[in-house]
Amino acid sequence: MLGVAAAAGGGLCVAVGQWLLGNWWLIALLAAVLGGAGGLWLAQWAARAWWERAHVRRLRYELPQLDGLHHEDFEFAVRDLMRRDGCADAVQVGGAGDNGADVTATDPLGRRWVIQCKHRQDGALGSAVGTPDLHVLNGTGRQLHGGDVVVLVTNGRFTAGCEPLAKSQKLHLVDRGTLGEWAAGSRPLWELLQQLPPSPGRRSALS
Repeated sequence: MLGVAAAAGGGLCVAVGQWLLGNWWLIALLAAVLGGAGGLWLAQWAARAWWERAHVRRLRYELPQLDGLHHEDFEFAVRDLMRRDGCADAVQVGGAGDNGADVTATDPLGRRWVIQCKHRQDGALGSAVGTPDLHVLNGTGRQLHGGDVVVLVTNGRFTAGCEPLAKSQKLHLVDRGTLGEWAAGSRPLWELLQQLPPSPGRRSALS
């Protein structure tokens, strides 16, 4: 029985081989079609990647554009601005249970940024961001998210108590004016803020 099965299998292999030899052009055509499709997909993927990089490099926002965004889109805009300035790993992490972080990124010096975003549809006319938001960020930015630079960004304004609290806790505030300058592409955010920590490498060398 096994011999019969083996013989049948061998005969089938021979038949298939003869058919392939007789129809080699069909195999070549199929290979060409598949190769062309694969090449087209690779070309399209490369083109999309190039345009995405070009878009990020040219990215600019005006404050009215940022005012008109949904609060989640505002978080993505902040992520894209960080990517524009060289933070390739910048991600939007905001949402339910975000523990005070909406965007995380690593800058070219190796510092980890933890950013909380507070969007106001009415811009500077909207409600001011207050110290309770800073207390939340201060409690999670370093302990839970490992931030070297912990930032609160708003397209609006802060209450008077925010600046002294931020200074005392080594937090950083990005108000409407600073956001407008950053979004316009003048300089990366780390050049607009003061008293940032050194890079992790420099801290290790000095410790």
